[in-house]
Amino acid sequence: MTTGTRRPAHRPGLDRPGLDRPGLDRPGLGRPGLDRPGLDRLARLLPAPPGADRADPAAAPHVMVVGGGIAGLTAATALAERGVRVTLYEREEVLGGRLAGWRTQLADGSTVTMSRGFHAFFRQYYNLRALLRRTDPALSRLTGLPDYPLRHAGGGHDSFRHVPRTPPLSALGFVALSRSFRMRDLARMDARAALPLLDVRVPGVYERLDHISAHDFLEAIRFPAAARHLAFEVFSRSFFADPRRLSAAEMALMFHVYFLGSAEGLLFDVPDEPFPQALWDPLAGYLTGLGAELRTSVAVEAVEVLPGGGFSVAADGAEERCDAVVLALDPGALRGVVARSEGLGDETWRERVARLRTAPPFLVSRLWLDRPVRGDRPGFLGTSGYGLLDNVSVLNRWEGEAARWAARTGGSVVELHAYALPGDTDREVRQKELLGQLHRIYPETHSARVVDARHEWRADCPLFPVGGYGDRPAVRTPVPGLVVAGDAVLTGLPVALMERAATSGFLAANALLSRWGLRGHPLWTVPERGRGAVLRWAARAAVT
Repeated sequence: MTTGTRRPAHRPGLDRPGLDRPGLDRPGLGRPGLDRPGLDRLARLLPAPPGADRADPAAAPHVMVVGGGIAGLTAATALAERGVRVTLYEREEVLGGRLAGWRTQLADGSTVTMSRGFHAFFRQYYNLRALLRRTDPALSRLTGLPDYPLRHAGGGHDSFRHVPRTPPLSALGFVALSRSFRMRDLARMDARAALPLLDVRVPGVYERLDHISAHDFLEAIRFPAAARHLAFEVFSRSFFADPRRLSAAEMALMFHVYFLGSAEGLLFDVPDEPFPQALWDPLAGYLTGLGAELRTSVAVEAVEVLPGGGFSVAADGAEERCDAVVLALDPGALRGVVARSEGLGDETWRERVARLRTAPPFLVSRLWLDRPVRGDRPGFLGTSGYGLLDNVSVLNRWEGEAARWAARTGGSVVELHAYALPGDTDREVRQKELLGQLHRIYPETHSARVVDARHEWRADCPLFPVGGYGDRPAVRTPVPGLVVAGDAVLTGLPVALMERAATSGFLAANALLSRWGLRGHPLWTVPERGRGAVLRWAARAAVT
């Protein structure tokens, strides 16, 4: 087996009591109070489960973490900090999962970092940000983008820059400032049908709305078409799914997390260098400093429950025993490992895992152009109505590596995303179509020469289909000592996307730590219910 090598990372506060406390953001990323991870005074704390601070080194349990994405790295960190012996397996050469990055050489001789594309680090991602603070307490490697603009091909455009953060002023402010959502549109909506959005709770929201698609729900409440394309469709496609296939419950939860339930607002941060340099190399150094072993380029084939207790993990032609296992995998990889692991879990659990589905393919095209885009173009732009194009990023607006390449060459680095593509799509044709839409939305790029390009086609994100909630695995499994983590996993908490992955990683670690009498880690979430007694009463009245 090979062990991934990482550059050493600064390990601030490694021996300081209270290491797992969220800490403070730096100026410009919000100024939370001393006891809160952000600006929202209603953010919910889940205290750390009690127990001993660290395992006895002579009898420390050994855990195999399968998967080196956000969920796996979170679980590995949470376990290693309590003295648990951790071995992490990652089938790729690099850590980070869907936020991984790797080196590539361009036609002009430059060596740059390619990745699977842009990700927004919203300020209500309390648990993900707590993970990143392990190596960057002030989150100094994140930088805030000044706006979250949305643009429709028909001429509509919206912005969240001046929208108030605190609900319900956030919704009222959006309506007042929006050019696509007019006040008269409110009168046409079915207010009673829309009221459940004001009091989203988990799992209640799934019991009410998992049977209907996001598209049909918006139709039912008569949500304005123009605003739907900008405000809802752009967000729903962040789940890499067409709104006609996405569960309305997942959309409603997203609306709660980002808009009506949280006072953190919709502006977000991005890493100021590529993902490996800004996030995962430092965290890998931190983990190895805690004694964890990181095995990259090693795929786990199967997991066996041993008769006398514990597990045997088969990987790279060898088998190794351990006390517990964390499966932190995407849906396809999880299905594969469970299918190859005869006798792992009961029949019902195995069947549920087998029914997990993967979202349609998506495309990330990154272009290195020989001239700059216009100076007033935003760093990130969400789009609708531009064919396949779902968003455009001008990376050299915020990422140091891209900015240095642009400064040296006089060019620019532009990234295009297309989500939920047909499975039988012609890749060459789609890539050309995406470039054509860039020329349409940013006409100055039409005359630019593409110095080099990289195209990433992937299909490994979870699909949250209508009626699929019952098949999603929980953190705990029927097998003692076997836990599951990832952004497809049920947490029972109001979290989504990257934050769900990080939260599930902490929950998986806490479940194992409690078995051994070790202290768990605290968690924070946005409020678990609607804000304000009157709004909650109205929402309850609408469904009774």
